[in-house]
Parts: sequence; C-alpha cells; structure tokens
Amino acid sequence: MRQAVAEYLAEHGSSNTVDIFDHLNDRFSWGATMNQVGNILAKDLRFQKVGHVRDFFRGGRYTVCVWDLSSVQNERLTAQA
Repeated sequence: MRQAVAEYLAEHGSSNTVDIFDHLNDRFSWGATMNQVGNILAKDLRFQKVGHVRDFFRGGRYTVCVWDLSSVQNERLTAQA
C-alpha cells in the first residue's frame, strides 16, 4: 500500500489526504481506513507534508493535509529517469 501511495504522488504530484484515501480504496478491493492512510503518510520518510487545504469533503468542511514525495525521494526518481 505504501508503494501505491508513492506511485500515486509521483504520477499526480502533491495531493491531499482525501484524494490519496480515495485512490487507495479504488485500487485495492480491501481498501484502507483513513487512520491507515494517515499513518502511512506520517511515518514513511518518502512522504512529506507540504501544507493544508480547507475545503468540502464528504459533505462537510474540513482541513486536510497536502502531501508530496520528500526531496530525497524526488532525487531518487530523477536519478532513475
């Protein structure tokens, strides 16, 4: 699941937690909880929080984090290309 998040961010650039959550639940039949997604993003050094966005998600107004690949991960991807 962590690799799927890394691939999603590499392909789409920075994304908020809700978009990543939706992608994982569309991709995998077993899905993921929001707590699992938050833990993956917060604890894996490949990802870094780049800000917050306040918008309407799931019928309410919420502030969610925006994530991107860390600078170390971006350098690795650039070197592989």
